[in-house]
Amino acid sequence: MQAASLPASYGWQWVRDGLRLFMKQPLAVFTWALAISLLVLFATFTPPVGPLLFVALMPVVTLMTLSACKHIEAGRIMLPSMWPQPLMRPGVFKKMLIIGVMYAALCIAAGLVSFLPFSHTLTEGMRAASVEQDLTPFISAMRVPLALFGALYIIIAALFWHAPVLVAWHGLRIGQALFFSGIACWRNKWPFLIYGTAWILVFLFIDLCAGLLVSAGVPSQLAGTLQIPFNIAAGGVLYCSFYPAYTSVFGIEDTHAHLDGGSNGQPQSQP
Repeated sequence: MQAASLPASYGWQWVRDGLRLFMKQPLAVFTWALAISLLVLFATFTPPVGPLLFVALMPVVTLMTLSACKHIEAGRIMLPSMWPQPLMRPGVFKKMLIIGVMYAALCIAAGLVSFLPFSHTLTEGMRAASVEQDLTPFISAMRVPLALFGALYIIIAALFWHAPVLVAWHGLRIGQALFFSGIACWRNKWPFLIYGTAWILVFLFIDLCAGLLVSAGVPSQLAGTLQIPFNIAAGGVLYCSFYPAYTSVFGIEDTHAHLDGGSNGQPQSQP
């Protein structure tokens, strides 16, 4: 696959294009974002199986999201029966599960590499926090392993960012898809930096608005309840923005082609 090297401004453009796609069919995308939020909630309350299952299913979720965005971009109404269509092609669901297991395994490995060498420091920090009734020692002990895990996770995320769609739509082998995804993310590191920063600011702004409501006298529970639909809507726009990031990086011009999940083009050998 030939991945373009785009200007940093494309990071903000992906956010805007995501909003444009969301506004085309807001109810369908909001419902999909709500379903993902419920999956996240399930993972939160069922450790350790839930989080691992959620991570393993991310390639499936990503492919279904991008396929829906392709239909929306082409002006087709997303019906419930259309969401699982990209997984119906022979071998696709199995490959997505394999990618998901690899993703979960690498995340676990990154966690072990990041936290095990600091296990003694973390234990001491936890003990100090328990004695002093103050989380500051534990938070201080977590800084280095968290920073290390964050750096490793960024590398892992780059490898898997475009991999599901490259396997499902372009027919690449999983190893090739991981390689081309990593190269594409590296070539567009500055747009992705702007993209990630923009989304952090969006969710911080939503939190700020909820905080202002509490400061104005609104009960915190009510403010939290009011914040939920805005978080879900922002999540929907975020998921929609995955699609323009893919099409612009890989130069996909005919977004109306192969609407049911077929290949957008022939596999190529150059990164």
